[in-house]
Amino acid sequence: MREQFSSRLGFLLITAGCAIGLGNVWRFPYIIGRYGGGTVLLVYLIFLAMIGIPLATMELAVGRASKQSVATSFKTLEPNGTKWHIQSGLAVAGNYLLMMFYTTVSGWVLAYLWKTLTGAFSGLSPEGVEAAFTALQSNTWEMVLWLLISIGIGLFVCALGLNRGVEGITKVMMVALFVLLIVLGIHCARLPGAVEGLKFYLLPSKERFLEHGWGETLFAAMGQALFTLSIGIGSISIFGSYIGKEKRLLGEAVRITALDTFVALLSGVIVFSACASFGVDQTQGPGLIFVTLPNVFNQMSGGRIWGIVFFLCMSFAALSTVIAVFENIVSFAVDLWGWTRKKAIAFNAVLLPILSLPCVLGFTVLKGFHPLGDGTNIMDFEDFLVSNNLLILGCLMFLLFCVSKHGWGYKAFLEETNTGSGMKFPKWAYFYLKYILPVILLFVFAMGYYNLFFK
Repeated sequence: MREQFSSRLGFLLITAGCAIGLGNVWRFPYIIGRYGGGTVLLVYLIFLAMIGIPLATMELAVGRASKQSVATSFKTLEPNGTKWHIQSGLAVAGNYLLMMFYTTVSGWVLAYLWKTLTGAFSGLSPEGVEAAFTALQSNTWEMVLWLLISIGIGLFVCALGLNRGVEGITKVMMVALFVLLIVLGIHCARLPGAVEGLKFYLLPSKERFLEHGWGETLFAAMGQALFTLSIGIGSISIFGSYIGKEKRLLGEAVRITALDTFVALLSGVIVFSACASFGVDQTQGPGLIFVTLPNVFNQMSGGRIWGIVFFLCMSFAALSTVIAVFENIVSFAVDLWGWTRKKAIAFNAVLLPILSLPCVLGFTVLKGFHPLGDGTNIMDFEDFLVSNNLLILGCLMFLLFCVSKHGWGYKAFLEETNTGSGMKFPKWAYFYLKYILPVILLFVFAMGYYNLFFK
C-alpha cells in the first residue's frame, strides 16, 4: 500500500520545499530589479498564474491518480499502445542531472554556514571574501567533502521514511526557514538607506522594463515563473502520489506557489535592503550569496549573527530541495524494480557522488573544459540541460498528456483534479491549455537557445 503524508501541512511544506531553493534568493531578486521592479513583478505574477499553477496542478494530478512516481506514472495512466511513458526516462534523467550540480552548490552553502559559525570571514576585506570563495572553488577535496555531506544528509532523511524523515524533518526546516527569513527581512528593511533599495525593488520602472526590450523582459518573467516551481521532471508529482482525495488540486497548487513566492519576495527585501544600506551592487548568480552578502554582513552591526541566520536559511532552502528530489529518486527504484527503500538508498549512496563529481572537477582539474563557450563550465552545461531543456520539454509532455484525447485526456484530468473540496479547476480552460500554453512553452524553449547562441 502506498505511503501517505500524515498531515496536509506536511504535504504543503515538503512540496513547497522542493520548489523553494537557492534560485529564490538570487535569481528572483535579480530579475525583478533588472527588468523593472514592480512592473515586471506584476508580469511575473501573471505568468505564474498562467504557466506555473496549471502545470503544477497537472503534476499533482498525474501523481495522485497513478499513486506512482513519474518513473511509472505515465505508463500507469496512458492508453494501451501509446508511448507517453517515454517522458519517464526524461524525467528520471532530469532529477539526476539536477542533483549532479545542485548538491555541489548545497555543499557550498553548508561550507559557508560552517565558515560563518567559526568566524572565518570576520575582518576580511571585500577582496578577502572573494578570495575565500575562489579558494573553495579551487579545492577539489573540500568541495567533495561538503558535497558528500549534502548527499549524506539528504539520503539519511529519506532513509528514515516518508513520515518520520522526509515529512517530519522538512516540516521543521521549512517552518524555521519562514521564521528566520521574516526576522532577517524585518532587520534588513530597518537598516539605514534600506528604503532606497526597496523602492528600486518594488516600485514600477518603465525605463528599466523597456531598456532590455519587451521580448527579453517577457522571457525572463516567463522563465522564472516556470523554473521557480521545478515543474516538468516529476519533482512535485511524487508528492501528489502520497496524498488522499480530500482536497481539489488547484487550491493545493496555488498554496504551494504562494509559499514559494513569499520566500522569493522576502529574499528580495533582504537582498535589496542590505545591499542599498551598504552601497553594494546586487549581482546576478552565486556571487550574490557567496561574495556580495558576506561582505554586507561584515559591515553590519552584529553581522556574524545575521550571517549565521542567513546561511542557516540558505541551508534549509538547499537541503529541502535535495531531500525532496532524493525522495523522488529513491521512489524511482522502488516503483520500477520493486526495491526496498533501504536498497534504493544504498544504490544511490554510491551512484549520486559518482554522478556529481564532474561538476566539482569542472572548477578544478577540468576547468579548461568550456562546453557552452568561453567562461562556461560543467555546472553551466548541466544547468542548461535541466533548466532550458528537460524542465520545459517535460512541462510540455505533462500538458499534452493531460489535454490530448490520445493521452490521459482532459476529462480524466478534470475528474482527478476536482475530486475533493476546495478550488475547482475550470473546464473552460481547455482551449488555453491545448492551444496557447504549448506556444508559450515553445517560446521559452526557443529563447533559451537564442540567448545561448546569439546574445
